[in-house]
Amino acid sequence: MTTFLAFTVFGLFSGAAYAIAASGLVLTYTTTRVFNIAHGALGMVMSFVFWDFSVRQGLPTWLALVLVLLVVAPATGWLLQRFVTRGLGEGPVSVALVVTVGLLVGCIGFATQIWPPEARSVLPFFPTTSFEVGGVIITGHQLLTIVLSAATALGLYLLLNRTRIGTAMRASVDNPELLRLFGGKPDTAAALSWAIGVALAALAGVLLVSQVGLDYYALTLLVINAYAAAMLGRLKSLPMTFAGAMALGLATSYASGYLPTDGLLNSVRNVIPALFLFLVIVLMPQAQLRIGQVKGIVSAPLPSMTKSVGWGAALLLVVALLAGSFADSDLLLVGTAATYAMVMLSLVLLTGYGGHVSLAQLTFAGVGALAYAKLDEPNLYGLALSALIAAGVGALVALPVLRLTGLYLALSTMAFAYLMDKMVFQAEFAFGFNGTLPAERMSVLGTSITSTGGYVMLMAVFFVLTALALLLLRRGPVGRLLIAMRDSPAACGTLGLDLRWFRVALFGLSAGMAGLAGALYAGLRQTIGAADFQFFNSLPLLLLAVVFGVTSVTGATLGGIGLMLLPVMQSDHPGIAGLIFAVIGFGAVAAGRDPNGLANQLFRVGRLAETRLLPQVRERLPRLPERGEVDAPAEAVVPGLADQRPDSRPDSRKVPAHVAP
Repeated sequence: MTTFLAFTVFGLFSGAAYAIAASGLVLTYTTTRVFNIAHGALGMVMSFVFWDFSVRQGLPTWLALVLVLLVVAPATGWLLQRFVTRGLGEGPVSVALVVTVGLLVGCIGFATQIWPPEARSVLPFFPTTSFEVGGVIITGHQLLTIVLSAATALGLYLLLNRTRIGTAMRASVDNPELLRLFGGKPDTAAALSWAIGVALAALAGVLLVSQVGLDYYALTLLVINAYAAAMLGRLKSLPMTFAGAMALGLATSYASGYLPTDGLLNSVRNVIPALFLFLVIVLMPQAQLRIGQVKGIVSAPLPSMTKSVGWGAALLLVVALLAGSFADSDLLLVGTAATYAMVMLSLVLLTGYGGHVSLAQLTFAGVGALAYAKLDEPNLYGLALSALIAAGVGALVALPVLRLTGLYLALSTMAFAYLMDKMVFQAEFAFGFNGTLPAERMSVLGTSITSTGGYVMLMAVFFVLTALALLLLRRGPVGRLLIAMRDSPAACGTLGLDLRWFRVALFGLSAGMAGLAGALYAGLRQTIGAADFQFFNSLPLLLLAVVFGVTSVTGATLGGIGLMLLPVMQSDHPGIAGLIFAVIGFGAVAAGRDPNGLANQLFRVGRLAETRLLPQVRERLPRLPERGEVDAPAEAVVPGLADQRPDSRPDSRKVPAHVAP
């Protein structure tokens, strides 16, 4: 009984900290319609700031806490609302998700650059104070966390429902124009909600850091528990959010204490929050679709098939030249870039054309790679079967969430990726005891491709063929339906279009494209492991796809090259590795509102050169006689040359042929 009480106390303590974080998440979403995926990352950064103030700078603990909760965190929230998330709630959900994911990655890069990895610790509050209840010791820190959690839930409920400020906060998202007519300030109300939300994230991080430790990723991913609690409250009910957080804390504590430490149930212990999140999303009804949100995305220009084939041939020529001159180590990097570019092509289909954000594309690539290695069929048949298996897994993921859209769909893919990472990829039955699997290089029509250069060339051919097929799809009726579904699902529903099964097929096709890339990658590396397809790596994949342009094949190509170069730059310049990560994250924040990305800027330069520079060049070149004109002296053809002669009369011989004598 004493053991059960001990696990109960620890579960209540964990649940209380999750409730504080989830309350801040619900507050920002309720008042601004922006789901802040970076909520945990902001709490992580504030925890490091608290450590810096209290330990590194030597400030008193109470003063460091006051500075973090009442100065640094609210100021950060205010700045974020003013310059990052302002107006995101009125645009497509995919844009808000990408911007907050970029904020998450940027926060991790910022923290690793400012506070390099080293051993750090933070003492709990009231370390010498404890109480004994039924033979169980309750520390002062645990009791303080539970009390603060209840006070936070009660205070936010009273703020939103019993005060004029809370009414203005809710009105700022429901009808900001009407609020302005009554003298309210929607932007100020939204900034206040973000200031409070980040302060609550900071409070949760500071309370948990003595138990979890100052770890960049552990503190960031702990917010998955807050996601699950917030989803149980449907992102608007604070009492349900509080209850869900407490239930999740107790379930996690009991699982760690009573589930066996070996077998499948051992892996379940580590995925209770993600499993809870997935089940809540599937079983709970989602929020109603906001009618009237019909803001679309101006897509990148669609090239003609002649141009597409020409650029594809040029790319193959470049890869052929590289394959003949690069060493094998460099060619492996080129093949890795081709793999990432193919996975980003699947994001072009799903996110750029379809408007759905997936945080599990690298997981689907891992499914394809695992299937290719397990099938042991290094040929076109094995490659196609691996892609079909990945497509089937993608369709199965979409089936339980058939009725979900936008935010709920993206969070379900994140939960699935986390579950696959912890329960499948890290299991012995998947990649073996040592976490790696051998894979053979593919043969085509009986011809084995063993050289690295030849295999990279084969990967480039598959990339070009996949890109051309994607462009053909975009040009047809399916492509037009995708754009309509992306720009206005409400309008599609009004026209009587049932897009649920279409969404399942879209997810399956996108997952199959990622699985094809993963299978080719397995043959390239000849050894694959669980570390190659970690859940967190899908985040920079999505961000670079957006930065370079998630609506075009050009953006996918550039994004694949950029993602390949990211670890290379970090290893070559370890002193600025965190800064590079931060630039990627905050760059995605800046470019997130324009999913066409840097590729669109290249298209503008090309159009500028074609419409302005090219005509000027043509004017300066000697003009050839047009058809139907009699040959004239060279000086009469070159503009300005005839005017320089003493007798500048026009040459009588330069007349149209049909009026010549």
